[in-house]
Amino acid sequence: MRIEISEKNCRAGEKLTGIVTKKVSRLEKYFDEDAVCSVYLKQEGKSVKTEVTVYYKGNMVRAEVLGDNFYDCIDDVLPKIEKQIYKHKSKIESKLKKDAFAHEQLFFGDDFLPESKLVKTKTFDLTPMTTEEAAEQLDLLGHSFYIFQDADTGEVRVVYLRSNGDIGLLIPRKARH
Repeated sequence: MRIEISEKNCRAGEKLTGIVTKKVSRLEKYFDEDAVCSVYLKQEGKSVKTEVTVYYKGNMVRAEVLGDNFYDCIDDVLPKIEKQIYKHKSKIESKLKKDAFAHEQLFFGDDFLPESKLVKTKTFDLTPMTTEEAAEQLDLLGHSFYIFQDADTGEVRVVYLRSNGDIGLLIPRKARH
């Protein structure tokens, strides 16, 4: 597994980079060597944010943590990643290492998240509109996301409410194999 560390509004020294690399490399238990683990360290005012995303065989697992320092955040984000791996074990097992689940978990005990299930299906018409109009609809409806058809391209887009209150735009594209 290749590990990539990037920073924003901060500078990770050798000690932090070494600790992050050492701890994240323990996830190699689950992923083949062609997987890429991206660790994003960001200073946000007085707090810090650590995001870990593992890209593997056209899929990804991601978690983020806010905290006071990067050392604690890396310790908190890795159990989240591992919980996601175990939560979706039956769906992703064929894409992980052959013996990924042969040993006990690395970062958490048996208290992982309960199984989620699909409980509702909605059908709706895609409405052609601009991104700005979709953002207005998002605000008017009070939802955390809004799916629409881009009036210029005809493509499906999603605007969503980010944790900091800003609005993001998702533009889907076909997976590269």
